[in-house]
Amino acid sequence: MQTLLRFYTFSLAFTAASLALAGYYGWMSTGNIGATASILWIVFVLSILEISLSFDNAVVNATVLREMDPVWQQRFLTIGILIAVFGMRIVFPIAIVSIAAQIGPWEAIQLSLGQPDEYERIVSSAHIGIAGFGGAFLAMVGLSFFFDSDKEVHWIAVVEETINRFSTVPAVEIGMVLALIYGVSTMLSPDDALTFLTAGVLGLVTYIGVNALGAIIEQREAAKKASGAIVRSGLGGFLYLEVLDASFSFDGVIGAFALSNNMIVIAIGLSVGAMFVRSMTVHLVKAGTLAEYRYLEHGAFWAIIVLGAIMLISARYHIPETFTGLIGATLIGLSLFWSIRHNRAEKRAALNAGLPPSA
Repeated sequence: MQTLLRFYTFSLAFTAASLALAGYYGWMSTGNIGATASILWIVFVLSILEISLSFDNAVVNATVLREMDPVWQQRFLTIGILIAVFGMRIVFPIAIVSIAAQIGPWEAIQLSLGQPDEYERIVSSAHIGIAGFGGAFLAMVGLSFFFDSDKEVHWIAVVEETINRFSTVPAVEIGMVLALIYGVSTMLSPDDALTFLTAGVLGLVTYIGVNALGAIIEQREAAKKASGAIVRSGLGGFLYLEVLDASFSFDGVIGAFALSNNMIVIAIGLSVGAMFVRSMTVHLVKAGTLAEYRYLEHGAFWAIIVLGAIMLISARYHIPETFTGLIGATLIGLSLFWSIRHNRAEKRAALNAGLPPSA
């Protein structure tokens, strides 16, 4: 228990401070105990929503983070959390309103506080572009994990082995995502279709660009190491994780308006969830959970593929965030169960062979 608390102490303290802030804001803005209690409840539900939607994000973050050097790990957990909390939960919605309504950031803040219904309408109207960008980026992240010729461990063997056979086909995952983007665009009005297609292509370009930057940095590191220099940069991985975090945050930010259109309440609730996602990431890396449960990554990346597809389809059809979160949790839960079953089977086989249980 103490070991577990070591990873979540800061998040629990942040949660307590955030609830205190929400309670203070609720009382100062309403002067009513019932309304204040309602605000506290919404903050709590929003934090649970963010955690349920982002657990797969924590697993994928951990797969990248464990390959980074300690300095960049720490930067992701400090600078990265500032970007995640203030950038995506506060600045991002205000930027959307500023661009869509062609007003300044301060006017957008005043709109969010003085006319929350109009603020919600403007942010929600940007959903098609957000769905195109975020859906395309996440779909590429998930598919790239399975379209890997070096991948040897398979969870859903029939499907993953079939996918693996086509992994040598150049850019096959890009073609699949482009086909899905085009298919969804045919269901939209001409103006919305253009917005969706543009955003989807930008999502693909962003994924390719971030990975290209990472590859260039790795090549420079390899050259320096060959000459005897001991250097390692995690800049490429850091940028990749930040874009990935942003893509995961889109649905949470938009979905939060189903519970409240108050910018302050939304920011507090989603920030609590974002902090716990960071703590889960650290826990997975430090405790070696990914190595212990061999199929956990598979479940997370399948969840990402599903989330990416849902985001793309949501440009045409409304899909409840609860449903999205349940699918992700189910896939990760099943992959964890299969991992535990695999570990038990290996132990039994080792004992039957007369080997130590740890072998």
